[in-house]
Amino acid sequence: QVQLVESGGGLVQAGGSLRLSCAASGRTFSNYAMGWFRQAPGKEREFVATISRSGITTAYADSVKGRFTISRDNAKNTGFLQMNSLKPEDTAVYYCAAGPVAARSINLYAYWGQGTQVTVSS
Repeated sequence: QVQLVESGGGLVQAGGSLRLSCAASGRTFSNYAMGWFRQAPGKEREFVATISRSGITTAYADSVKGRFTISRDNAKNTGFLQMNSLKPEDTAVYYCAAGPVAARSINLYAYWGQGTQVTVSS
C-alpha cells in the first residue's frame, strides 16, 4: 500500500502560480511512477502530468504543457506539480496517483490521494 496526501491547493488569480505537493508513505516511493490528474465540477477526471520512477521521463497534457512542471524528490518521498500562468479553466480538484509506469491512463494507477482544490479566479 502507498498512502498519498496532496497539499498546496488554494485560490489564486489568473496568471498566478501554485505548487502542489504529494507526500507518500508506506511502500518505497521510488518504486512507483507518479501522475497528477484533475477533475472539474461536472467533468471526468483527466490526465495532467506524469513522471517516471527515476524522474527522468515526464509527459504532459497539451492543455498544461509549457505552464506546469512535474517533479519528484525520492529522498523525501514527495512529488510536486509547479503550476504557472494559471487560467480559470485550470480550476479543479487535483489528485496525485502512484502506479507501476508513467502513463496517461487513469486505469494504470493503483493508489490515489484525496485531492486538493485549486481555484483560479479571472
